Amino acid sequence: MALHVLLVALSLLPLLEAQNPEHANVTIGTPITNETLSWLSDKWFFMGAAFRNLEYKQSVQKLQTEFFYLIPNLINDTMEVPEFLTTEDRCVYNSTHMGFQRENGTFSKNAGGVEIFAHLIVLKKHGAFMLAFDPKDEKKKGLSFYAKKPDLAPELREIFQKAVKDMGMDESEIIFVDWKKSLSDKCSQQQKQLELEKETKKDP
Repeated sequence: MALHVLLVALSLLPLLEAQNPEHANVTIGTPITNETLSWLSDKWFFMGAAFRNLEYKQSVQKLQTEFFYLIPNLINDTMEVPEFLTTEDRCVYNSTHMGFQRENGTFSKNAGGVEIFAHLIVLKKHGAFMLAFDPKDEKKKGLSFYAKKPDLAPELREIFQKAVKDMGMDESEIIFVDWKKSLSDKCSQQQKQLELEKETKKDP
């Protein structure tokens, strides 16, 4: 949602919480540890979402593909989020930052003077995580889904569908990204440039 959903969710984002990786239920309160942050420090693909918040929903409907990197800074407890999204057959690059609060397991993002939150649900053994937004608000609740590979296995699809229903939403509200139809992603060149710059910074 910085996406534009990550941007929207990240930039409108974040109250993320580390959950039990074996459960898809939306529960909150688990502290964020260095181990969780290390696992999140990776490239992620946006796989789908179900939103009742009109702004988020419209962003997802316009989105063709989106992938991003989560880069934690353990010193000042912030997260850099460079993202690449394709919309209207063109690539858009964004970079934003989030804060995270270790004790209560949250990420936060200030948007227009307002702190926006999302709950983090970690699915470690599946290489995926979800962000839950306003789970108790019938008009604004939403759930987005991200994976380390652009391959939505049947098991992962079922996990997300169940989580959506657990939030009191319907499967018909889900919008999935079809990465199989997006192999020639418009952002591939920009991605290569970013990865080259990252590798250059690692060199002594």
